[in-house]
Amino acid sequence: MTHREATAELVLAGWTPCGVGDWAVGLRSPDGLWAARVCPFDPAYAAFLELCRRRSGNPYLPRVAFDTPLEGGGTLAVLEFLTPLDAEQAGEVARQWREGTGEAALAEVRRAAAAIDAEFRARTPWWDGVDLNPGNVRRALDGRVAVIDVFCVDGASLYGQVLRDAEVVRAKLPGHRHLLDIPYIARESTPEEIRALRAAWHRAP
Repeated sequence: MTHREATAELVLAGWTPCGVGDWAVGLRSPDGLWAARVCPFDPAYAAFLELCRRRSGNPYLPRVAFDTPLEGGGTLAVLEFLTPLDAEQAGEVARQWREGTGEAALAEVRRAAAAIDAEFRARTPWWDGVDLNPGNVRRALDGRVAVIDVFCVDGASLYGQVLRDAEVVRAKLPGHRHLLDIPYIARESTPEEIRALRAAWHRAP
């Protein structure tokens, strides 16, 4: 199914929309324990899921119950629900990450992230690397601090290329048909910018 169908199915099953990021929307499970992240397009998220797989059980990473690709290049992932963390504490964890300090478990995640960054940088167009900021530091329901979404692509360059020549993007990211459906474009773009992106994306080669 597509990201739209996945979102609709979750809502019909009783999941409640609870957040909108730049690349995805979040829904919380009826029991409050889980969050579904539904994304139409985000090449960097596969790297984060790989990080969670490689360091499964590390207290600084969320538990992932399920993930699957969606038609057209999207992703559905179900992770343990995380809440916002106090800004001062989140900033301190982000500082420890940048400076290479903090607990051994955090250092383990940072080392694994660096290795995955190198792997994805070699094969992912418009890759932008590791980007941990205080907004990516959250708290699990059991009280643990956890980091999320620590990788990113260069969205400005990617969407600039869509406007210049969308065929370049199609060639480098085959199968990704819904890259104009990310929440950031809907939230931040003017009607004129949206029309320009859609005209460029759907223009016949």
